[in-house]
Formats: sequence, structure tokens, C-alpha cells
Amino acid sequence: MKEIRNFIDGAFVATGKTFEKRSPVDGQVIALVHEAGQAEVDAAVQAARAALKGPWGKLTVAERAELLYAVADGINRRFDEFLAAECADTGKPMSLARHIDIPRGAANFKVFADVVKNVPTEFFETPTPDGKGALNYAVRRPIGVVGVICPWNLPLLLMTWKVGPALACGNTVVVKPSEETPQTATLLGEVMNEVGVPKGVYNVVHGFGPQSAGEYVTTHPGVNAITFTGETRTGEVIMKAAAHGARPVSLEMGGKNPGIIFADCDFEAALEGTMRSVFANCGQVCLGTERLYVERPIFERFVEALKKSAENLKLGRPEDPETNLGPLISHEHRRKVLSYYEKAKALGATVVTGGGIPDMPPELAGGSWIQPTIWTGLGDDSPIAREEIFGPCTLIQPFDDEDEVIARANDIDYGLACSIWTKDLSRAHRVAGQIEAGLVWVNSWFLRDLRTPFGGMKQSGIGREGGVHSLEFYTELKNICVKL
Repeated sequence: MKEIRNFIDGAFVATGKTFEKRSPVDGQVIALVHEAGQAEVDAAVQAARAALKGPWGKLTVAERAELLYAVADGINRRFDEFLAAECADTGKPMSLARHIDIPRGAANFKVFADVVKNVPTEFFETPTPDGKGALNYAVRRPIGVVGVICPWNLPLLLMTWKVGPALACGNTVVVKPSEETPQTATLLGEVMNEVGVPKGVYNVVHGFGPQSAGEYVTTHPGVNAITFTGETRTGEVIMKAAAHGARPVSLEMGGKNPGIIFADCDFEAALEGTMRSVFANCGQVCLGTERLYVERPIFERFVEALKKSAENLKLGRPEDPETNLGPLISHEHRRKVLSYYEKAKALGATVVTGGGIPDMPPELAGGSWIQPTIWTGLGDDSPIAREEIFGPCTLIQPFDDEDEVIARANDIDYGLACSIWTKDLSRAHRVAGQIEAGLVWVNSWFLRDLRTPFGGMKQSGIGREGGVHSLEFYTELKNICVKL
């Protein structure tokens, strides 16, 4: 049986307590994971603090950047290993992870190595009463030890999205991956050692949330800042923990993202983009579209076309090149998603397609499979329209005019993302400017320039990541005033 250990101070550390990691594809146990206790988390934090004062803290920006390039190259050298580990943990199709998860996971190190080398700070000549003046300039310094709490839907990509800029800025990290996806964070420890990243710079502790590694990381007084991606409820708990010691937090949390499809859209492009935004990664994407507003003249046509496309999705093993829809992450998560499927039926929704568990071959029957699902017939006040489900499902509703759909799209507690489909350029700018969301796509979805701000409004998060915006969180900006 494969064993997955903690990575602390450059070494792989076993503990006396393990838990099972099961495959989402067939339900079989694929590994035993060593759970970190308070002692292991404390050792990781102490190692990270020592590294700040040791060789890592003495490196120049250029030297750190060179090491981060080496980390990215190390991931790419072992691409197939990372791909296999990621797909084993998540069950997602290899065709998806091969083009998004692993390449982006590696690229995050190079992007932020470049950003940190090229971002300027401030300089002012300041007049003084004696006429001699003063010089004021700003410098960036690492914030310290960063606790990184990662989700299970895009494990490597979203972990390195935080670790990359944190290390580029000179910090050290203690990473707590999701208990559902422990493998790639651990494998990255091997790469860190291979390329010569000093011990203690990158640490990984495995476990759960309350009374386990997650709680021990977020409450540890030696952790200077906490960054988290996951559901809003967990983010609120982390924010409360960070309040002790007044430590900064960066939170990318839940979403209930709208897609707005105007009658003048490029129909085929809107259909293809919406298919991806609803069903990619089995709907387990924080930026996914769980509520669709389609202008009435094309409503029936769009519903029928989306239904046909959804029913053509092929469920299967990750390594099958024809597979384009994997399972949900776990049986526990499937129970949550199914509860919404059942609630939709009870509320009188029209089930356009799906709504249950698919028939799978006997060797896959133990996996956490679920049908891609489309509903109509429910209003904006329904929990199906208001609560994040995080599955391969969407509610489609008609709309009649621009002001109406903007108001309906914004009438939600979340504000993460939105996609707008129209050929009218003026309308695109006008609507995008009024949508209450941190990311708005026009005639696209999931198109990302890593230099741009990423994050949500309202209950979807606090802070922004990407480009120089990540540096605002991972550094302290210090003003130095020199009297002449």
C-alpha cells in the first residue's frame, strides 16, 4: 500500500496515525496518509521560521527566481508522475489535467519569479523646513511564514498559485492540502529537494480541519499570514482564527456564478463555452456556472442544445482519452450534490436531463459518479438558484431585458465570476461594468492572464491574487525616510 508522509524540514515524516485515501473512480483504497498532529505542525512552523533566518533569507531576488524556475522545470521533468498522482486523487480526465492542472501548476512558479523581479516600488523627494529635503522610498519585505490551506478540485494548480508568489517574495510556507488530494503537494517536496531549495522553505502537513492539521496551522502563533481557497463556511472559521494575533488573510471562497446569454450571441461559441463552464471537472470549479440566464428568443433552442451536448459527455476512467467527465471527489460530496438533485425535484423543477446516479460498469460502480444535470422551471428565490452546489449542474432561466438580468445576476450573496455572451460590444462593456463579481468574462470562460487580479466580492472572498496583486499580500511594504 502506498504511504503518503508529511514533508517537514526537507524530510518525509511518518506519524502514528494514518487515514485512507480512496479513489473517486472505483472507491478502492489507493494510499494511506500520515496525519500530522500538533507536534508535526509545530515542527513544520519552526522549520519554516528557521529557514527565514537561514540560507533562504539570505538569497537575492535573482537567486530565488532561479530556484523557482528550477522547481517549474522539475515539475515538467516529472510531468507524468504529477499527472498520474493528480488524476488518481481527483478522478478527473487526464486530458483535462494534462492541459490545465499540471502545466499551470508549473507555470505559477515562473510567472511569479518574473513578477517579483520586475515590479517597482515608490520614491519621493520630500521638501523639509530647513530646505535640505528628504528622500522617501519603499521596499518590500517578506511577511514571514505563510499557512497555505488548499482545496481538492485543482490541487496542484491552486496550491502553487499561492506557494509560487509566497516563495518568490522570500517567505516560507506550511501547506495543508485537502485530505482528499494529498499526493501532488507531497511529490512537490521531492522536487524541492532535487533542485536545492533549502530545507524548511516548503513544508507539507496532512490531515483534516478541526482538531487536526488545518486547525493547528491556522491557530499557530508562528504563522504570520494565512491564504485559503475553499468554501465560504471554512473561510469564515479561518478568518476568526486569524483574528488572534491580527494576522492577514487572503480568502478565495464560494461562488454561485451567473452566465448571461443574449439572443445576439455567437450561438455555437456560447454553447461550447457554457458546456465547459457547467461541466468541466464534473462541475467542481469555483468559477463554474450554476445559474444560466438566456434571453427568451433563444431560450428553448439553447436548453435543447445544452441538453444534447450534456448527454454526449462520456464518463469513464481518467486514462481513457475519450473520457470528458470524471466522478465527484468523494461519496461524501456526492451525497451533498444529490441532496440538491432531490431538492430540485421536490420543488417542482423540470429535469431537462440527469438528476441521479448513472449506471456504471461493475468495476466502476464503487466510484462517486453522478449525472450531468440541467433544470428549468425554478425561480431566483429557490435554493437551487442561491446555494453553491459544486457539481455538474445548472439551472436555466429566461430573461427579457438587460436591466432585469443584471439585477437578477447580482441578487446573490456571492460575487466571484460571471460570463456574458453577446456580439454587441457596447452592451458587453455596459453589462460587465455593472456585474458584482471579481471576474467577468465576455464571450469566453476560464481565460486567464496570470498578471491580472483574481478574487471575489461579497461572500466570495477577501483580497486579490495574480501579478503584483499577490505581492500586496505576500510582502510587507516598508517606507524608509532619509533626511538629507
